[in-house]
Amino acid sequence: MAQTQTGVFDVMNFGAKADGKADLNQPLFAAWKQACASASPSKIVIPEGEYILSQVTLEGPCKAPLEVQVRGNLKAPADPSQYNNIPSWVTFQRIDHLTLSGPGTFDGQGDMAWSQNDCKQNDGCNKLPIQAISHQLVGVQRSFTNMTITAPDESPNTDGIHIGRSSEITITDSTISTGDDCVSLGGGSQNVTIRRVTCGPGHGISVGKYKDEPVIGIFVVNCTLINTMNGVRVKTWPASMEGLASDMHFDDIVMVNVSNPVLIDQGYCPHNKCNAKAPSRVKINNVSFKNIRGTSATQLAVKLACSSGIPCENVEIGDIDLSYIGTQGPATSECSNVKPTFSGKQNPSTCSIMD
Repeated sequence: MAQTQTGVFDVMNFGAKADGKADLNQPLFAAWKQACASASPSKIVIPEGEYILSQVTLEGPCKAPLEVQVRGNLKAPADPSQYNNIPSWVTFQRIDHLTLSGPGTFDGQGDMAWSQNDCKQNDGCNKLPIQAISHQLVGVQRSFTNMTITAPDESPNTDGIHIGRSSEITITDSTISTGDDCVSLGGGSQNVTIRRVTCGPGHGISVGKYKDEPVIGIFVVNCTLINTMNGVRVKTWPASMEGLASDMHFDDIVMVNVSNPVLIDQGYCPHNKCNAKAPSRVKINNVSFKNIRGTSATQLAVKLACSSGIPCENVEIGDIDLSYIGTQGPATSECSNVKPTFSGKQNPSTCSIMD
């Protein structure tokens, strides 16, 4: 076995070179094969330095708990042709008791692909093939902490973390700066907690993309959003299929120069290719926005635009203090197809505009 101490598998002992040129794929896979077969807890170490890493799948089941410690900078190949028919860059699957630790970096080099897609306008686009910056989580009982995820604010389709078909997920003490949602929660997301996350720039923290699975139990607590396009948002499309978004709670949120700080938008149609006359059929209920404070970049600071076909139910608004930083007057709010209950301070006066 190529290991320097019991239970530690250093990729350098498997032929890795931290020169920014050699592919780490085979040394990493060889280290994984031995560590995964170990009957006692083990650790794979990728030391400081720069590495090129082509697409790799690290698969279990493994015999014992395993940690992958990334100290270096892992870069995806900058040749888009290497991603033909490949759904992801780095994949961990069928593993129990896996820890992925830092303080290294996964650099998807996404900028080489951004100029080659028109996904903002083309409904036929699938996800970009590089997923170092945008992580899609599917699983049960996963915890993510002390992460930094970064993409330029002009980069398209760069959700920091997308969660779907997953339960008991916790994201804490992390910083996410992207060109899309910092965290997006799609169909099948259940019992997800997002705590002490700083978001910005980006599109904020969003619930949407329901497909045929409900979203139930979302808790966003003690987070800060800075210079984002939205704050905390629940969105559905017009003419959408039936769905459910329930038990979503946003509490102790600081907004700094945020557009649309508090938003329910059941007429979401970013490219004007929807049947706007047909209401959304996603049921939204048991939602609370509490202790949300700071500054709004738009005069409309609170917007609750629910479906005319299935109005929102059990929406609670408590202790809102949002100031508009522009010159068009004080902050305003707008409500349609919802009768929220109020508590504590209301700035702006919630539902001052009713549809």
